[in-house]
Amino acid sequence: MKRLNGMDAMLLYSETPNLHTHTLKVFVIDATTAPADGDFGFEAFRQHLLNRLRLLEPLRYRLIEVPWRLDHPVWQENCEVDLDYHLRRVRVPAPGGRRELDEVIGEIASTPLDRSRPLWEFHFAEGLAGGRCAVIGKVHHALADGIASANLLARLLDLTEVTSVEPETDCPAATSARLMLTAVRSQLRRLLALPGLIRDAAVGFGRVRRRDRERGPQPDLATPFDAPPTFLNHVVSPERRFASATMPLGDVKATAADLGVTVNDLILSIAAGGLRRLLVKYEGGAERPIIASVPTATDKSDRVTGNEISGLSISLPVHIADPVERVRLVALATRIAKEDHEVLGPRLYGRFMEYLPAPLAPALFSWLGRREEPNRIMNVAVSSVIGPRTRGFVGGAAVTEIYSTGVLSPGAPVNITVWSYADRLGIAVLTDDQTFDDPHDATDALSVAFDELRSAAAPYASLSA
Repeated sequence: MKRLNGMDAMLLYSETPNLHTHTLKVFVIDATTAPADGDFGFEAFRQHLLNRLRLLEPLRYRLIEVPWRLDHPVWQENCEVDLDYHLRRVRVPAPGGRRELDEVIGEIASTPLDRSRPLWEFHFAEGLAGGRCAVIGKVHHALADGIASANLLARLLDLTEVTSVEPETDCPAATSARLMLTAVRSQLRRLLALPGLIRDAAVGFGRVRRRDRERGPQPDLATPFDAPPTFLNHVVSPERRFASATMPLGDVKATAADLGVTVNDLILSIAAGGLRRLLVKYEGGAERPIIASVPTATDKSDRVTGNEISGLSISLPVHIADPVERVRLVALATRIAKEDHEVLGPRLYGRFMEYLPAPLAPALFSWLGRREEPNRIMNVAVSSVIGPRTRGFVGGAAVTEIYSTGVLSPGAPVNITVWSYADRLGIAVLTDDQTFDDPHDATDALSVAFDELRSAAAPYASLSA
C-alpha cells in the first residue's frame, strides 16, 4: 500500500467532467526496422509489454479510497493487469499521415480513465504510412510526472539497465481499519507540521516581496496574478484536440547558443513567438504580455512514479514584435521566476497540497472548472522535459518520434509540451475543440516562430565564429 502525496492527490481531485487529468505519451515506431523482416505489429507489442510489466510498477497500481475520505487515497500495489482491457487496437484513417494520427490521439484524449482499474491505457495505432505504427499511452498524471514518465519510458524502450526480478504477485486488499489507522497517523503528522509550514511560507513570501522591490518595475513583464483575458482563455470543453510537430534538436541548441540563452529559454521564446502569431490571427493583435505556467521538478532522481513538482509563472512577451528582444525578455522573466521560486522554497507548493481536504477538494475543483470568470493566474501551460538521449527500440523496431502532453487547467485550454528524444524535439499541443479552428494552427505558428529565431540568430553566429 502506497499513500499518494499531496500533488498526486490534487491531480485526482482536480479531474472533472471537462478537465481530464491523464497525460499522453505517444511514440511512433518504424516497423520496417524490426529484425524479422519488418514483422512487427500488435501482437509483438503486446508480448513486449507483457515481458516488461514487472519493470513498470505504476502500471500495476490500483486506486483505493480511504473510508469517509479521511485522507488522500492510496495505491494498492502489485495488482493483476488485464491486458485485454488496457491494451487496445485503433486504426488511423488513410492516408495515415501526421494529421490523421493527431486526430486519433485527440479522440483518445477526450475520455477519462476508469478509476476502478489501474489508471492507464495503451492504444496501438495501425495504418500509418511508410510501414509505421504508433503507441498512444494514456496515463493518469497522479501516477507519474514528467521525470517519472521519462524514466518509465526508458524502461519500456529498453534504454535503462534494470535488475532482473520476478514480479510481485501479492496484491492484498487494504482493510478499512488499516486505511483509517494510516489516515489518522497522517493527519496527526500534518497537524504537527502545520506551524512550521506557515512560518516558512510567511518568511518566503516576505523575502519575495523584498526581492521584488529591489529589482524595481519591469514594465515589459506581466504582473503576477494578472493574466490578461485572451481567446486562449475560456471554460474548457470535454473534447480534446491534439497537434504535433518536430524540430531538429541540434538546430535548437545551436540557436540557443548563438543567442546566449538556455534551451529552455529558447523553447519559451518559441512559445511566445507562436502565441503572438496566434493572437494576431484570432484577435487581431497582442497588446500585453501573457503568463505561462511552467512546471518544474523538485526531484530529478530515477524514480518511476509520483509527482515531485512545483511551478513557475513566467511572463511571455507576446506584445513584442522583435524576436531577439522577446528572447531577452523571456530570459529575464525566467531568471526572476527561478529566483523567486528558490527564495520562496521549491517544495512549498507541494507541502501546501498535503493539506487539501479530501472530502471538499473535488467539489471545489469542479466549481473552478465551470467558472466563467477569466483565469488570472495563467493563460497557457508550457513545459519542457528531457527525454531519452538515445534511440529506443520496441521488439527490435526503432522508435523514431516521441510526444507528450500535460493536462489542461481551468480557463486555460492550451498545453504546449516539448520532449527531447535522441536528435529531435517533439512538440505537442493539447487543447479543446473550442479554441482553434484547427489545432495545427498552433504547431504551425510554433514552427514559424522557430524559423524566425533561427534567422534572427544568424548574425550572432557569424560574430562568434
